[in-house]
Amino acid sequence: EDSSVEIAIFSTARPHMRAFHYAWVTFFFAFLAWFSVTPLLPEIQDSLDLSKEEIWASSISSVAGAVFTRCIAGLCCDIYGARLVSAAVLIICGLPTIFTGLVNTATGLCVLRLVAGIGGSAFVTCQYWTSTMFTREVSGTANALAAGWGNLGGGISQLFVGSMLFPLFKLIYSKAGTQQDPATVSWRTCCIIPGLLCAGFSYFVVRYSDDSPKGNYHKRKKLGLMRKHSAWQHIKSALSDFNTWLLVLMYGCCFGVELTTTNAAALYFTEEFQLSTESAAAVAFTFGAMNLFARGLGGFLSDVSNAYWGMRGRLIWQLTCFALEGAFIMVFSKAKSLAGSIAALMTFSIFVQGAEGSTFGIVPYLNPDLTGTVAGIIGAGGNAGAVVFSIIFQKLPYRDAFFWMGASTTCMSVLSTLVWIKGYEGLFFKRRVFPNPKKRPSLQVPTKETNISSEKC
Repeated sequence: EDSSVEIAIFSTARPHMRAFHYAWVTFFFAFLAWFSVTPLLPEIQDSLDLSKEEIWASSISSVAGAVFTRCIAGLCCDIYGARLVSAAVLIICGLPTIFTGLVNTATGLCVLRLVAGIGGSAFVTCQYWTSTMFTREVSGTANALAAGWGNLGGGISQLFVGSMLFPLFKLIYSKAGTQQDPATVSWRTCCIIPGLLCAGFSYFVVRYSDDSPKGNYHKRKKLGLMRKHSAWQHIKSALSDFNTWLLVLMYGCCFGVELTTTNAAALYFTEEFQLSTESAAAVAFTFGAMNLFARGLGGFLSDVSNAYWGMRGRLIWQLTCFALEGAFIMVFSKAKSLAGSIAALMTFSIFVQGAEGSTFGIVPYLNPDLTGTVAGIIGAGGNAGAVVFSIIFQKLPYRDAFFWMGASTTCMSVLSTLVWIKGYEGLFFKRRVFPNPKKRPSLQVPTKETNISSEKC
């Protein structure tokens, strides 16, 4: 498939590195818009006189929005390619974000965040895109770098919206002498900018990127290089592998933790340490900022472990990340000082991102012909985990909720010992071979002209 065997970070050459950079930038803008409201939740709560339960209901809606659409996005990537699906996600997420300021009720906030939450599907398109552009030997690093830099959008939203745009607009409205509360008018204005950035970038995605190393999918189909399969064939094949379900549960305890913490961080530091909205947003940014290197590092160490010890090495690293992630979340829940809380927050963030990177270092091995569908299902597991954890945060005090989230994550690390992929060894199992080694069961796509070059596509 002409996949690249190296990652030239500073190159933008088509098709491989152009797609790599468009994948993570698309992801970044989608998450910037999706989480632009989170640093403003304390202000929204006061302005609209909402209870803690109503605020968390909106957060549950936000993460629930992508549980179904992530599966659909992965399936659509297999059929239509990542380019068009990415552009659609950016538009669907960006437009409601622009109209955040029109919200006046708890129901309106829930509906708006539900639709904007579809932006979480950009993760699936990102991982599919990089998986098709790079070989499996380096896909762990490529997937993790792209996802980590894309995830950074969630952290940047805390700093950009909460600590920059919000005080800036508040100052502008104060100087203008508005009769309304400057803080109220400010939060109603802030989200317009990230929404416009998100929706506007969709044009560049469609115009200047490629679906695969051999060209865009619609052109390949016209040339007879791709054959259509029913949606049910894709989903059935992906769900029939028990490893998919194991990684769904595990991803719920890393990406689910990240989504929940992103929604909770500003509220937690405002309540526990009486910080202002601007200060709480700046502290919450430290959690997302670890995406700059931690997820990429997690994928890279998964690839290194694979080079030395094969799939067993990837699984050892997977188990280690999840166990330490859970442990440091519990440490964070018990920290009494602001400095101690920030240190614990940054530390457990490193292992959260590392666990995400190690998980998607394994995903390309499950069913290479259905990477998009598999990635979508596992990605949806992350959002499903966030829904479960958000309900816990809605019902329990913040410190207790963090503790139980950490404890459950540590317990889930044991699932790494059960992963056993056909053709590879497990943590405690020998290499799992196919019944007929001459024919690997998969949805192979026959072509009419296998010698057609990528230039024709």
